[in-house]
Amino acid sequence: MAKLYFYYSAMNAGKSATLLQSNHNYRSNGMHTALFTPRLDDRYGEGQITSRIGLQASALAFESDFDFFEHLGQAHAEQSIACVLIDESQFLTRIQVLQLTMVVDQLGIPVLCYGLRTDFRGEPFEGSQYLLAWADIISEIKTICYSGRKAIMNARLDGNGKRVWDGSQVEIGHNYVSVSRREFNLLRASGIDYSPPVRTLERLQRNKS
Repeated sequence: MAKLYFYYSAMNAGKSATLLQSNHNYRSNGMHTALFTPRLDDRYGEGQITSRIGLQASALAFESDFDFFEHLGQAHAEQSIACVLIDESQFLTRIQVLQLTMVVDQLGIPVLCYGLRTDFRGEPFEGSQYLLAWADIISEIKTICYSGRKAIMNARLDGNGKRVWDGSQVEIGHNYVSVSRREFNLLRASGIDYSPPVRTLERLQRNKS
């Protein structure tokens, strides 16, 4: 039975490599697949899914008004599609995630989405928010922070390797590093107006001494 899958991770965890390996598995068994990547992510050329270990495949570049259900319904009628694979799925819109649930439920095609869960401020992306809410299967691709802890956040760096705290959610081309929540400093990055009680901070400091 077809399902909607969401494979999420922090940056540099091998999401694209995992997608390309899954695609290879289908193709090597003679099955037809449909690959998609957002048009705005053109770091390796438009319509290219590229992993940092050198794997690459061509994909259809989609924009925010692209209708997955309409496109795949027509394509599936012309040639049976065994699986749909979507890279950088955090850039999907809410309605596109809905369309993908219909691809699964109405067309019977499994859909595998790979993407980030949150941005450089710790805020959820629209696509990831609804994939987390509506996907049948949610799985984390794990990676490690430089501290040795599990990395779940994405810190944005400027050209000099310094931390960037402000800016728009989507800025292709910046450098990013995967870090643990502790190293991320969620209190500052999120901009949430909260001041921890001084007495609590003092108690913690005494306990560390």
